[in-house]
Amino acid sequence: MSRPPPLAGLRVLDLTRLLPGPLATQHLADMGADVIKVEDTGGGDYARTLGPMAGDTAYLFLLTNRNKRGLTLDLRRAEGREVFLRLAAGADVIVEGFRPGVVERLGIDYATVRAHHPRVVYCAITGYGQTGPYRDRAGHDLNYIGYAGVLDQTGSAGGPPAIPSLQLGDLLGGTACAVMGILAGVIDARLRGEGRYVDVAMADCVAAHHLFPLMTLQADGAGAPRGADVLTGALPCYGVYATADGRYLAVGALEAKFWATLCTALERPDLLAGHTARGAEGARVRAELAAIFASRPQAYWAERFAALDCCVSPVLDMAGVRADPHFAARGLFAGGDTPGNPLHCAFPVRFSDAAAVPERPPPAPGEHTDAVLAEAGYDTATIARLRRDGVV
Repeated sequence: MSRPPPLAGLRVLDLTRLLPGPLATQHLADMGADVIKVEDTGGGDYARTLGPMAGDTAYLFLLTNRNKRGLTLDLRRAEGREVFLRLAAGADVIVEGFRPGVVERLGIDYATVRAHHPRVVYCAITGYGQTGPYRDRAGHDLNYIGYAGVLDQTGSAGGPPAIPSLQLGDLLGGTACAVMGILAGVIDARLRGEGRYVDVAMADCVAAHHLFPLMTLQADGAGAPRGADVLTGALPCYGVYATADGRYLAVGALEAKFWATLCTALERPDLLAGHTARGAEGARVRAELAAIFASRPQAYWAERFAALDCCVSPVLDMAGVRADPHFAARGLFAGGDTPGNPLHCAFPVRFSDAAAVPERPPPAPGEHTDAVLAEAGYDTATIARLRRDGVV
């Protein structure tokens, strides 16, 4: 028998825009939380018009705001602030992504909300946190991973830093760590009856996960050059190799047993001793592997290694990911049937016995304003006046 999704009954007020916060709150919504997206009465979330468009709404917005309800509210006005605080009194979680000091100026900061609702979990997602000399600096993903040392280590040996296609600062730092902090706060509030302020600094969170360069710094007294650390190209057994058709293989044969299987499959037992070789010997082993893999197209190698337990796999582009039978069997992708329901990834974490959350498209600006206000106790006449006055 199915049970409610794990966050059913949790109410979240989402003040965030663009990528990190909206995806974090979408994750909460996908797990059953009632997420109310609060946008201003002007342009709303900038992501609605940022990047490639699916009709009149950007794909970025559609991919980060499903399963939410939409409310518009002018927080610069006293009555708008009063509405927010009334809604906050019935919320479990508030998430904001403004620069430090903005919510204080608006009068909707943690101290103000907590005075009326001590159980609230209030999460602030910023680039550099609420303290420290960089707290007021503007930034984007590239800046955060630059400060965190990640950009320095991303790219090929001898080449410049490469911009990752995955926004590590935004998504690891601002999305995943925010969800982790929020859920820890919710558990604490339910166990002890008191909420928390959750300060998520994207640069901090990325730096805290950048473990191998930190290990190298301590072990060797200096960081490794780009493309020359343990997991960035130093070892022949762990790297990316080109195939005859200009595509690539990912070789992750770190353990000796995997390397032995790889060498046996290639009929090159002479390479066994070069498993973790460095320097000139490591370069020689890498060159031997490169020549072998460059002799055949990717599909040949993918088929040859599919049944072998040695951690060799094709490097897929996004079209290849979409067509891959494993992801199809897992039901990872959904949608794609209408412009308002683009191809997207379903929530990737699975829970036993949990009823699926019915997917709802992202809300139009203020789509659920009347319903949300009615739930907060506003009558029809008051809601009409708030609309007429431009408060909502």
